[in-house]
Amino acid sequence: MRRNVVLAALVVAAVVAGCGGSGDQPAAGNAGPETGTITFTGTDNAATYAPVIAAFEAKNPGIKVTYTQIPFDQFNATMQQRLSAKDAGIDVYTVDEPRVSQLAAKGFLVDLGELDARAKSSFGPTAYAVNHFRDKLWSLPMWNSTQFLFYNKTALAKAQVAPPTADPAKRWTWEQVEAAGRKAQQAGTKYGLFMEQPEAYYQLQPLAESLGGGSGITGDDALTPAVETDGWKKAMQWYGATYASGLSPRGIGGFQTGPVFSTGNAAFFVGGPWDLKIFGSAKFDWGVAPLPYFAGGKPVTPTGSWSLGINPASKQQGMARKFLEFATLDAAGNLATTKTTTIIPANLEAQKQYLPAMDAYSGAHTAGASAITAYEAASTATSRPVSVGYIQFEEVMGKAFADIRNGSEPNARLAEATRQLMDAWKSIK
Repeated sequence: MRRNVVLAALVVAAVVAGCGGSGDQPAAGNAGPETGTITFTGTDNAATYAPVIAAFEAKNPGIKVTYTQIPFDQFNATMQQRLSAKDAGIDVYTVDEPRVSQLAAKGFLVDLGELDARAKSSFGPTAYAVNHFRDKLWSLPMWNSTQFLFYNKTALAKAQVAPPTADPAKRWTWEQVEAAGRKAQQAGTKYGLFMEQPEAYYQLQPLAESLGGGSGITGDDALTPAVETDGWKKAMQWYGATYASGLSPRGIGGFQTGPVFSTGNAAFFVGGPWDLKIFGSAKFDWGVAPLPYFAGGKPVTPTGSWSLGINPASKQQGMARKFLEFATLDAAGNLATTKTTTIIPANLEAQKQYLPAMDAYSGAHTAGASAITAYEAASTATSRPVSVGYIQFEEVMGKAFADIRNGSEPNARLAEATRQLMDAWKSIK
């Protein structure tokens, strides 16, 4: 998702050395006192969680929640260190969903099996499944996500190109986006296409999956690289060519790309629901359409976001569990986590209340956003692979994407990524 980050080599080495299975997972328990103060740790600023904390404390007058923010680019490394040290100063924490397997395998999450039935009825099948590891539930989804194709109506009109429709059944292909982007450039727009996260697996996975390339991980143990399939090769050849040709610019990193679109300098932009309000101040006409797919392939969209888990070292697991359940399984509580953001709540009942508002986030510009979101969640959403080796996978592939973007030959770079993954996963196997 938009907040995935590559771990430092030191942390990756620690993960590889420590993934010995979930046999050392502490049993659920250690409920602790019924009242007091618990700590909640995440990456977002305190204002994001202020509404849900206030609502929880109002419903549970004997419990206070103290929120601690760890900067996004330091979060995973810091949490690995603190959880490894059995730091009881963390009660509840945000969990990036592809990391559930690794966190559970290392004994960093409390087994939530008794909540499984409620979780299954409260969340969509993809969000429910990705929070499991070895048939056990370890975390509960708080948010969900999708991706849109944002388009610059003003630039397309200047290029005499009819804009894409919001109808998922009539979504554009990547080939159409490329052709329209080049016409817009010829008509004076600086760039044809921008990806918000140009080196992130979350955003680039759909390219390979659309062409039937798979997730990039296979095998019964989900520790066999599969990034040299025809689909992966074709997708990366196309992706590299968008930069080599100048359709997309090099040198502008993830989340620095949005301002380029909002100032009118790009014809198309691939981004998430968080951008629906961000682009509201733009001085040109724009709209949203479904994420494209490759001609001859199938529509695939990314999904997933942050979940909540409980630290086994917590001495206050009873209160921690109450907060976790309120922020995820309780529709009102889950909706409160989105009051200051435009991220999608994971709870299905909360989604029903939330989605209609998306169409009015930026007036007529965001018309159709709710229908696109609902359709993608039901029909095209594909989660990132569940593997205890996902951390290494994300790091290796992020570097491969960067190299391909900057001119490396795609097939050779994918072959190198395969070798790197095989080496990284040897000790896990």
